[in-house]
Amino acid sequence: MSDVDIRIEGRAGRITLNRPAALNAMTYAMCTAIEAAIDQWRADDRVALVLFDAAGDKAFCAGGDIAELYATGTKGDFAYGQTFWRDEYRLNAKLFEYPKPVVSLMQGFTMGGGVGLGCHGSHRVVGETSQIAMPECGIGLVPDVGGSFMLALAPGRLGEYLGTTGARMGPADAIYAGFADTYVPQSMWSDLTAQLVASGDPAPIEDMAETPPEGRLAALQPQIDALFGGEARIHVLNALRADGGDFARDALKSVLRNAPLSVACTIEMVHRLRGPSLTIRKALELEYRFTHRAMEHGDFLEGIRAQIIDKDRNPRWQYADRDVPLTAVARMLMPLGSDALKFD
Repeated sequence: MSDVDIRIEGRAGRITLNRPAALNAMTYAMCTAIEAAIDQWRADDRVALVLFDAAGDKAFCAGGDIAELYATGTKGDFAYGQTFWRDEYRLNAKLFEYPKPVVSLMQGFTMGGGVGLGCHGSHRVVGETSQIAMPECGIGLVPDVGGSFMLALAPGRLGEYLGTTGARMGPADAIYAGFADTYVPQSMWSDLTAQLVASGDPAPIEDMAETPPEGRLAALQPQIDALFGGEARIHVLNALRADGGDFARDALKSVLRNAPLSVACTIEMVHRLRGPSLTIRKALELEYRFTHRAMEHGDFLEGIRAQIIDKDRNPRWQYADRDVPLTAVARMLMPLGSDALKFD
């Protein structure tokens, strides 16, 4: 069985991520196979909807498979990573803009690249084990795969909070923040899948929807808005330090643990994107400016070394002992000219 099981069943084009031992982390080959399938199904009258699910109980998709990115990047080959991100972002845009319903059933961990697969469709279903997050700042990246789009749309200053801390959202919080639409208890997913496959109609999702267990973000919204409303990383840090409460203390720990350059760029990205001109393509193009430079000029390789390779959890970040200069943020987010992300 391959890493992703792609087939037509009934009226549905089915895509099942099938690397449960690796928490269904997405490889480059999986990305290109999924893109080829949805391109083909776009004009296939047999396919009325696309259904994403995943093998195993622990994760829908815990992110992208970054081992190969590290292996190539440490040899000075930045082109592999740039190609991976470019093609992945193109897939994210296609899922968001797809003309047919795209349903995702997201159990367990849905993070990073998993958000890019599961959170851009028209019908995003979570269950009681769902844990959705954008933890990229912890490895020297920024929330990407279109994650910055949802962060910019999230209520108040939730985008800055979720992006800079990597905080995990259970089902209610994921719906509140705009990363999911509907809560359906996981005991009902097999029945839901059967109905979706048989009918090609997403209506059964609403029929089975229930109220999720209470989340925490709605109650924290005023606090988050006050603490994460600053223009730059230093303003957020100052607000968190001055507050002294339990929530601020925990958030401060998370922000300080993450790559300073990534945190600063995440805040800037959310600020630039927020507003009426926001589109998924605008968000992905801005993300790609950072990721295109992340190995050579950012902290990505050091973040992977510390978290995944050596596992010493002691990354040596740039600007760890001082404020991030505005010029460093501007440099990471400058237009790429002829290397800019293209969608066609």
